[in-house]
Amino acid sequence: MSYLANINWPQDLKALTKEELPTLAEELRSEIIRVCSIGGGHLASSLGAVELTVALHYLFDSSKDRFVWDVGHQTYGHKILTGRKDRIESIRKPGGLAGFTTSSESEHDALTVGHASTSIAAALGMVLARDARRESYEVIPIIGDGSLTGGMALAALNQVGQVKPRMTLILNDNEMSISENVGGLKNYLRSMQVQPWFQRAEKSGKQALSNFKMISELGSRAKHAARHFLDPVSLNPFHAMGVRYVGPIDGHDLEQLLYYLDHIRQLEGPTLLHIITKKGKGYEIAEADPIVWHGASKFNPQAPVAPSKGYSWSDAFGEAATSLADKDDRVWVITPAMRIGSGLDDYSKAHPDRYIDVGIAEDVAVTVGAGLALQGEKPIVAIYSTFLQRGFDQVIHDVCLENLDVVFAVDRAGLVGGDGATHQGIFDLSYLRALPNMSIAMPKDADEMQSMLKTALEMGGPKAIRWPRGSVKQAASLELSDWPTLDWGSWETLKEGKEVYILAFGATLNYALEVAKTEADVGVINARFVKPLDEKMLLDLDSSAKTLITVEDHTIMGGLGSAVAEFIADHQLNLNLKRLGIQDVVVPHGDPASQHEDLGYGPEAIRKVLAELGYSSARVFAQASD
Repeated sequence: MSYLANINWPQDLKALTKEELPTLAEELRSEIIRVCSIGGGHLASSLGAVELTVALHYLFDSSKDRFVWDVGHQTYGHKILTGRKDRIESIRKPGGLAGFTTSSESEHDALTVGHASTSIAAALGMVLARDARRESYEVIPIIGDGSLTGGMALAALNQVGQVKPRMTLILNDNEMSISENVGGLKNYLRSMQVQPWFQRAEKSGKQALSNFKMISELGSRAKHAARHFLDPVSLNPFHAMGVRYVGPIDGHDLEQLLYYLDHIRQLEGPTLLHIITKKGKGYEIAEADPIVWHGASKFNPQAPVAPSKGYSWSDAFGEAATSLADKDDRVWVITPAMRIGSGLDDYSKAHPDRYIDVGIAEDVAVTVGAGLALQGEKPIVAIYSTFLQRGFDQVIHDVCLENLDVVFAVDRAGLVGGDGATHQGIFDLSYLRALPNMSIAMPKDADEMQSMLKTALEMGGPKAIRWPRGSVKQAASLELSDWPTLDWGSWETLKEGKEVYILAFGATLNYALEVAKTEADVGVINARFVKPLDEKMLLDLDSSAKTLITVEDHTIMGGLGSAVAEFIADHQLNLNLKRLGIQDVVVPHGDPASQHEDLGYGPEAIRKVLAELGYSSARVFAQASD
C-alpha cells in the first residue's frame, strides 16, 4: 500500500497514524529522487528535510499557518504534499513549478524566496501582523545553519529576542550550504553536537521522550540542556539574544520532531528548535557528496553518476585567478559561500592563505575586499550577479567612493535557466553603471576573460568583469606571460558593415554574428566595455553608419543600450538606435536560449528588426516566418 498515492493535500496526511509517518517519509524521499533523476533539481537539500516536512504538515495547517522556508530549495517534499504532486515533474522546467517557494504559485508557499537569510525577518513581520489583528495562526521560519552566516538573519533574530513574540523557529543544521559552512557560529554549533547530553539523546532518544510527557517537563529538559551548553565563558548566542533554545535533536526522528514541535508551540515567547539533519539523507551517493548532488542534473537513479558539466566560465575564472595568484602574492579571492559554484576549488587548495570564504554574507565579502585593498593587496570578489545585489551598499560606500582596487568577478550574468526570477543576473549593469569610479566589462571568450582580469588588477580601481552561466571553450594559453594587456574601454570590430552595426557582448554576440553572416551591410562590434564606452568608435560610426542595434541579455533600462542612447543624445549624433533586451518584466525560470527569443533579443528578433529597417535577406526571412 502506498500512502503517498492517496495524499493530494495536507489534510490527507493528517488521516495517517503517527506510526505510518516514517513509511510516508520514505515514499516521499523516493519520489524526490525519481523527480530529480528525470530533470534534475535540488536533490540533497530536499532529501535532508523530508521528516521535518512531514512533521510540519502533520501538526500544522499550511493554508493558514505560515511555513517560511529560508532559500526554499529544500521544499520539493512540501510541494508534493500541498496539491502539486501531479505537476512535480515540471519543476524548474519552462512553464512548470518554480524550484523555490513562490507565493504566487500556491497559498501554501508563505514567501517567495531564492536568496538566503530572509526567513526570520519575514516571519517576524508576519507574527507582528498576526498579533496586531488578534489572530492565532502559527508562523514558523525554517532556516539552515549556512543561512545564519548572513547578517540579516542574525539581525532579525536579535529583533525577535527584543519583541519576544510567540513563535517557533527551526534551525535545520546539516553543516552545509552549497559548499561547506564556515565561520565561528558553525564551529559553535558543532561543539553543541558533541556535548554529553546530545550523545546520550542520540542513543536513547525514544526512552528520553517517554519520560517527558508534560510541557513543564519540557521546560525542565531545556534548562538541563542549557546547563550542559552554558558556562561563564561560553554563552549560548540564542539565549543571549533573548530566544529560548531547545536542542539539538535528531531531525530525522519523526517521534522526536512531533513531540518537540507540538509542545514548543504552547510556550510563550520565541523558541528556537535546533535539529540535526543529513543533507542527501536516504540516498547514499548524495549523503557521501552533498556538494555535487546539491543541484543535480538528470541521472539514472539505479546507477547514479554525477554527469560531467564540461568546461564552464566558472572553471575558466578559477584557472585564471589561480595563475594570477601564482605570480603575485598580493592577489586574493573572496567568496560568499560559492567555492564550487565560482570554480574556486583548485584555487582554494593552491592558495589557502589568500582564499577567504565569508559564508552567505555578500556584504561582508565586499567590505573585506575593501579592507584588503586599503592595505595594498589586490582582492578579487567572486560573486554571482544576483548575489552582488545583496552587497550593493558596500560596493558604493566601501569601494567606489574611495576608488579602491577591488575586482568583482561577476558570475551568472544574464538569464540563468532553472533557478528563475530570484537568480536572473539582469540588473548589475544598471546599478553598477551609476557608480563613480566603477567600470564594467564582459569578455567574449576565456582568453579575453584572462586578459581582462590581468588588466584590471594592473590598472586598479573598482572593476566588474561579468560572464554568463554555461560552457566556454578553454583558453588557448594558460601561461600568464602570453596574456595580452587590453586597452581598457576599447571595443572590437568583428565584422565590418556599411549602414548598420550590431553592438553586442556576452551571450548575444554569437547571435549578432549568426545574423550578420547573410547581411553584407551589417557589421558586428564586440561592445565588451559597457563603462567606459568606446567613445572614439561611436564617433567614427556616426560618420560611417546610419543605425546601431544594441543587443543585451540584461534589462533594457540602464544597460548597454541606455549607455549608447545617452552618448548619442549628449553628443547630438545622427545615428538611429534600436535597443533589444529585457523589457520591464519579471523573467521566470526557463530555457535561456528560448527566453532570449521570446523576450525579443534572439537571432530571429534581430532579423525582424533588420527586416523592419529594409534589408533584403531579412525581408525574405520575415516574409517566410509570417
